[in-house]
Amino acid sequence: MRSILFLLSFICSAASYAQQATIQGIILNEQQQPVGNVNVTVVGTTLGTISNSNGYYELKVPVNSFLELQFSNLTYQPVRIKNLILKSIEVLEINPVLKINVEQIATVTINTTSNRDFEGVTVIDPELIRKIPGAQPGVENILMSLPGVNNNNELSTQYAVRGGNYDENLVYINEIEVYRPFLIRSGQQEGLSVVNTDLVRSVDFSAGGFQAKYGDKLSSVLDIEYRRPTDFGAGIDASLLGASAFVEGTAFAKAMTATAGLRYRDNSLFINSRETQANAVPRFYDAQTYITYRISPKFELAFLGNIAVNSYDFEPEDRQTNFGTIQEPIAVVIDYEGQEEDQYETYFGAIKASYDVNDQLNLRFIASTYLTQEQEHYDILARYGIGSPNTNIGSRDFGQVDFVTGIGSELEHGRNDLDALIATAEHRGTYVFKNEGNSNDQLDWGLKYNVEDIRDRVREYTVVDSAGFSVRPPNSGFRNDEPYNSFTAPLTPFNSINANNEVQIQRVQAYVQYNSRGFWGENEVFWNLGGRIHNWTVYGDAFENSTQTVISPRGQFAIKPYWKNTDMLFRLSTGVYYQPPFYRELRDENGTVVPDVKAQRSLHFVVGNDWSFSWNDRPFKLTSEAYYKNLSDVNTYTLENVRIRYRANNEAKAYAYGLDLRLNGEFIKGTESWISAGYLKTEENLNDRGFISRPTDQRLKFAMLFQDYVPNMPQLRMYLNLVYNTGLPGGSPNYADPYDFQFRLRDYRRADLGINYVFKDDENESKTFANFDEFYIGAEIYNIFDNQNSITNIWVRDIAANRQIAIPNFLTPRVLNFRVVARF
Repeated sequence: MRSILFLLSFICSAASYAQQATIQGIILNEQQQPVGNVNVTVVGTTLGTISNSNGYYELKVPVNSFLELQFSNLTYQPVRIKNLILKSIEVLEINPVLKINVEQIATVTINTTSNRDFEGVTVIDPELIRKIPGAQPGVENILMSLPGVNNNNELSTQYAVRGGNYDENLVYINEIEVYRPFLIRSGQQEGLSVVNTDLVRSVDFSAGGFQAKYGDKLSSVLDIEYRRPTDFGAGIDASLLGASAFVEGTAFAKAMTATAGLRYRDNSLFINSRETQANAVPRFYDAQTYITYRISPKFELAFLGNIAVNSYDFEPEDRQTNFGTIQEPIAVVIDYEGQEEDQYETYFGAIKASYDVNDQLNLRFIASTYLTQEQEHYDILARYGIGSPNTNIGSRDFGQVDFVTGIGSELEHGRNDLDALIATAEHRGTYVFKNEGNSNDQLDWGLKYNVEDIRDRVREYTVVDSAGFSVRPPNSGFRNDEPYNSFTAPLTPFNSINANNEVQIQRVQAYVQYNSRGFWGENEVFWNLGGRIHNWTVYGDAFENSTQTVISPRGQFAIKPYWKNTDMLFRLSTGVYYQPPFYRELRDENGTVVPDVKAQRSLHFVVGNDWSFSWNDRPFKLTSEAYYKNLSDVNTYTLENVRIRYRANNEAKAYAYGLDLRLNGEFIKGTESWISAGYLKTEENLNDRGFISRPTDQRLKFAMLFQDYVPNMPQLRMYLNLVYNTGLPGGSPNYADPYDFQFRLRDYRRADLGINYVFKDDENESKTFANFDEFYIGAEIYNIFDNQNSITNIWVRDIAANRQIAIPNFLTPRVLNFRVVARF
């Protein structure tokens, strides 16, 4: 009998849930900042709720009846939405924008500061990401315009932050950590960003001092949220570099939402414009989807999936590079034989379950799997000659090599194959304390377990010949005295790696953090305290297992003084950050796995200030951050293009400090632009030999992202993305002792310009394109000043002159692209 009664009560409870629908969203002000403490009520009823500090609200409402929703706050003008009617378990997203109430009483304090401001997080508008030109458009393209973020290769989506390298950055999509391929060696092999900008709802970026809820890396966090559509939508973006398309919609009375995107990219336009003549087929594809299904008002399931295929076939033919000085011009002519065939396939899937126990407690469970299968197969023979180019402008052979002073050849061979499987199970929880007044406290925690299974076969060698003499490995102590003494030693490759590695890494991670936002007198304050623990074990048949554990405490404090005439916010972040080694950090220069490599450790101090002000009746914000990092147990490395080769040791200590400045606002009314400037110095001390520059010691940076339009023709718009970086200390051979060779590359200077003509968008109506939400065509000019930037040097040996010559590998020249964008 009890079982029958329990079953009946359960059915009635489920039926009562089924008779409810949900209205949710984020409340923003005119500066697109979240607004907390807004009353959300159903007019004529007792139903209501209040938005939290992030502007988020959620309200359960009855179904199949007309409703009138009101948003009210003393600071803002009220907003009413009438004639709403929802179906059972339907989820409706409403994101109102509130305007300042100009008739408010004088004692009301206007406060539009979001939690992201207190946490030192940079918020980037997804629409801006989709419109700013770049050789690699996307989130990373915008990051390059921020202070403290550097990349000297426009074909790469990787980036270095405040002295860290490319492996020190975390990337999350909807709280799920995502990964990149392992074997990428050059930017032109990379292809597409892991983030599909067509699906993005919000982008948050932290350049340091981030909270404990994020993982264990030393540099930065990129936190992406994919959107949940509320209606049908579709779009296409096509250009000479490829195309992308997306479609989104809802089903089952909007209980289910789905968005999916397809992308195709062909980098031939860039590669064929470079100095190396080649038959190149660099093609990249991916498909992504994000699906949510609200089973009940309290329980939701979500799926994130991604399939990416990068195919890079490269058959070089010949190359001539002119460099040197006017007084001593030098040219190298190279003829090639052979080809390179690379393939990178990645498959990623994640399921996330979210359960609202009540209005205060939310529990989330995540399971994900990442599989990558990668191969690099190449045999390329290069025969080179060093000479002087003809400098007679009136000559027919102007620029051609008149005579050759040194000849040689180099054979590169590789058969590298890697399979990696990463499986993860994770729990996250959030509890919001309901305090009196304006105070908001929140407790977050998480537990994560993952297994990394790596199978790696490395076969690489390089044979160097100069004028018929086989060049021995560097630092071998062998001296070739031909022709005076016969050569009797065995032939040896200049460098060689031969390894088979099967490695498994098991990790257990946990974190807890508590944050509070309230008032200290009349001053608004925010603080966050948290910590992480990370335990990992490295398994393998070729070595003894190694287990290590690290603990990472972190904290933040921010205060916004109550100054009537000045709007300023002060921040302080500190913590001990660790980076437990991933597989690539365990593998040394010879391909051998060193299982007992320690986690690199960094003590962070970040002091920041936000000054918000108005100029010419337009909003502006100046953000300033000074930082210092003290690093120990440093795993030193060399950087060649975008490939990092670790020494798999912990024999160095290092430091990094700098200052970042960013001024953003409406330089042109109605548009957002910014100017960034940064200074960085980072050095390392290997085995107490003294401090020298690290491979990412960028020093000076200046960047500008600028939008404009023709006043009498606002449909014609201009976007400028400009970056200047001083040269990196990456011009030396990768085998050289860094203490003997601190050669720097040339400064990196680049400007990309985009011009669009808008036929239809929110601000421009068109009868011809009435069925479109947005439609525009555009032209983009990459590297408009045609600067010759270089990413690495090729080192050729002239035995006759007993010298090595650095030949710069120039990046892309000026390139013109056309683009068409349509959204429905």
